[in-house]
Amino acid sequence: MTNSRGQKDESHLVELPDHQELLNNTDWASLQTPTGTGEFLPAALARLLDADPVVRAAAVDNALGAVTHQNTIYEATVPVALYVAAILNHPATAAGDFRQEADRAPRYPTRAALLDWLSSTAYDADDECVAIGERSSGSAFLDECPDMRAFRDLRPAIYSAVHPLLGHHDANVRDAALVAAIPLAEHPVLTSHRGELADHARRLLTTSTDRYKRDRVLEALKEWGHNISGLENSDDIAAREFHARRIAENWAGGCAEDPPF
Repeated sequence: MTNSRGQKDESHLVELPDHQELLNNTDWASLQTPTGTGEFLPAALARLLDADPVVRAAAVDNALGAVTHQNTIYEATVPVALYVAAILNHPATAAGDFRQEADRAPRYPTRAALLDWLSSTAYDADDECVAIGERSSGSAFLDECPDMRAFRDLRPAIYSAVHPLLGHHDANVRDAALVAAIPLAEHPVLTSHRGELADHARRLLTTSTDRYKRDRVLEALKEWGHNISGLENSDDIAAREFHARRIAENWAGGCAEDPPF
């Protein structure tokens, strides 16, 4: 059962641990990353709250990029995700200009960049990824991927930090929050939030030209049983048709799974 328009479901939202306690009380050196252990992570993660936006931008790459590689969830990814969720509402993540593209340097809050990372990580552990894994490895796939399972179990906690940002005054933040919330809401205790998310999705489609974000919300609305024919613009239709052609070409060439785009 979904909520009616404008009604917010705040059930299953939980309070996250303090970010400094997470930093101090996690045995980072024992956690696996793509390149070794996570002993460097406390200092790297702390820089996400630095007063200097250039330092924060580098920390997004150095700290968060160091625990994700080739769409894989690692042991260190899980506590890093919890830490990122815990600092989403910290004042430092809203301050200054995050340099999203060095050549153009647009204004992009660090908070939005953190949400982008949470979104990307959540999609790497979504139901579709599990279904693909089970088709190739069998029903025990998640048993063989405990780090992915741990992240999936953490989704209600992460969603609790993302949820308040769905109505943020900065469009970059609220749109990034929505795209992060969509895969998190696959968790069984969060499916009742989809009615609210659908309302936010329709709003995004009236205001945003971002191709990636539009594709994600249109895909979600369609999966949730909404008629999207009146929500697509000409660019959306062209992108959808192009994607369908690429899938057909890959299937014709012997590709067993949809291409990752």
